[in-house]
Amino acid sequence: MSAPTRTWLILIALTAATLALAPLPGLAAMAGLLAVAWFKARAILGGFLHLRAAPGWLPALTVPLALWMAAIWGLAALAFT
Repeated sequence: MSAPTRTWLILIALTAATLALAPLPGLAAMAGLLAVAWFKARAILGGFLHLRAAPGWLPALTVPLALWMAAIWGLAALAFT
């Protein structure tokens, strides 16, 4: 299986996970949706932009994104509790 095909299959599975989590209420569902969004971003950056082959670039983009999403979840947890 080629790398683009594998990336598409991963994105389809993550989209199905998004559809499964979207109707659920609560902070746990929101955390799950943010995690799925992070995995989608990682798949796109690593698979289609080929950052998996560039040393250091994939973590340089995904770690700040993870911190940003954690901050979003934390602010939402403060706002909704």
